[in-house]
Amino acid sequence: MSITLKSPEDIEKMRIAGRLASEVLDYITPYVKPGVTTEELDRLCHDYMVNVQGTIPAPLNYAPDGHNPYPKSVCTSVNHVICHGIPNDKPLKNGDMLNIDVTVIKDGYHGDTSRMFYVGEVSPHARRLAKITYECMWLGIEKVKPGAKLGDIGYAIQRHAEAAGYSVVQEFCGHGIGKKFHEEPQVLHYGRPGTGLELKAGMIFTIEPMINQGKRHLRLLGDGWTVVTKDRSLSAQWEHTVLVTETGYEILTQSEGTPPKPVFK
Repeated sequence: MSITLKSPEDIEKMRIAGRLASEVLDYITPYVKPGVTTEELDRLCHDYMVNVQGTIPAPLNYAPDGHNPYPKSVCTSVNHVICHGIPNDKPLKNGDMLNIDVTVIKDGYHGDTSRMFYVGEVSPHARRLAKITYECMWLGIEKVKPGAKLGDIGYAIQRHAEAAGYSVVQEFCGHGIGKKFHEEPQVLHYGRPGTGLELKAGMIFTIEPMINQGKRHLRLLGDGWTVVTKDRSLSAQWEHTVLVTETGYEILTQSEGTPPKPVFK
């Protein structure tokens, strides 16, 4: 597999793209409330990216091999949707939980991040799933440093999720990112410590665990994109783009509204 180590110039451009992606999520936050449609959230994000930031929404018309072009500018995954939910005209209702996944292109470089949002008042069990998933992402990030292995990241995520009674989606994973939306390596959210690719300074990839309240199994809907839990249990996801530095890691997708690192009890 060919992994590109990023130059200082690449890294600087990736910092800008990552911050801009995160700022889209800051911008959209106040609009997430009961009654709004995900289509409207998509339109707002699209206009902000194109007209305010001067960025290109990477998902729009994205068509990897064998896929129809993705028709919208962000992914909105509600409740039991694991990932790649296509924005539509169905209003969000009180108690829904929602992942918004944003990837922008700025000066040819991709910034990719996602957050969970609560629509009105959500149940304690939905909040717990989102909280544990956030901790899973951070436990994975904390393993990032030169000399560590990809399996260390996956193991940290899987152990925390399963200890909480949840399951880890295995068919989708984090990925290298830069001038391309998806590059090597693949970053699995499960695994064994000390296995897999060795991390080197200059690698940039996403860590984006998808954690299900029920079983890990999924199905793909007829639109060719939307992935749901097979048992219709809730699913949550968080995502950051991470740089391997000489001494550890740097999160590239941070902005004023980024939630803080969790405090582990």
